[in-house]
Amino acid sequence: MDRYLQVPFSTEEALQIKAGDYVYLTGVIYTARDAAHKRMYEALQEKSELPIDMENNVIYYMGPSPARDGHPIGSAGPTTATRMDKYAPLLLELKLAGMIGKGKRNQENRTDSYRNLRSRSIMRMLQRP
Repeated sequence: MDRYLQVPFSTEEALQIKAGDYVYLTGVIYTARDAAHKRMYEALQEKSELPIDMENNVIYYMGPSPARDGHPIGSAGPTTATRMDKYAPLLLELKLAGMIGKGKRNQENRTDSYRNLRSRSIMRMLQRP
C-alpha cells in the first residue's frame, strides 16, 4: 500500500506503516550517522538539549557524500543502520517517529523498542519499476 506522510508525523500515522508499504515522505528529514548519534547520546547523558527536536521526526542514516565541484552535496545513499542501534532506544524515548537506513537491526531495535515506543524503522528505500 502507498503511504503518504508529512514529516513530522504522529504516532498514529507511524503505526499505519506495515512491512511492504511504499512510504513517501514530504518535509524535513534529518541526516545523521555514527558520529552524530554518539554526540546526541553524549549530550543527552549530560542532560543537554539536542539541536533538533526528535519528536515525530525522521532520521535518515545517510552515507558519505562528497560533493562534486559546483554541487552542494554528493550522493545521498543510505548507510548501514546497525551502527546506530546502540543509540536508537534513547532517541526513540524522545518520540522519534522513524529511521531510514539499510541492513539488519539488532533484536532490541526490531522488537522491544519499536513495539513499546511505537516508532517505525523504514529500512529500505524502494523505487517502483
